[in-house]
Amino acid sequence: MSAKARFSRAEEAARAARSNQYLQRLIEDEQLRSNLMSAYGSARSAYARMNNGKPAGRALLEDRKLQRELSEAVASLRDVTSALREPPRRRRRRRGLVRMLALVVIGGTLALVLSEDLRSKVLDLMFGAEEEFDYSSTTAPPTPAPAPVS
Repeated sequence: MSAKARFSRAEEAARAARSNQYLQRLIEDEQLRSNLMSAYGSARSAYARMNNGKPAGRALLEDRKLQRELSEAVASLRDVTSALREPPRRRRRRRGLVRMLALVVIGGTLALVLSEDLRSKVLDLMFGAEEEFDYSSTTAPPTPAPAPVS
């Protein structure tokens, strides 16, 4: 088989994998991969326990560890199949919250820049109300010196 033919077959396989919805779900979904690996591990361990020399029927009836491993494998496979049947979960995007926060910040900044009344209210809230100060002198103005009488 030539290199060109192998490349063509690999490209075809990649295209088929990209269009397969189950493979896409397996690639994207961490929980699905975890359940599949758990099922594989439990099934492999159960297979090893069944091949320990006892007849398979006897091992299934008497070996509690084997029964537990088989039930774990079945439960994991059940989770995998139900996850594959369900439509993929869409990730919640928090763009709405971010947009709303950005809009509030920009709107508040513009309001402070353009409105002098709002700016004074904010400054009063932050630093306390401005006190009106009327200056009145406590000293009397100097009295004019008496004019000399001629």
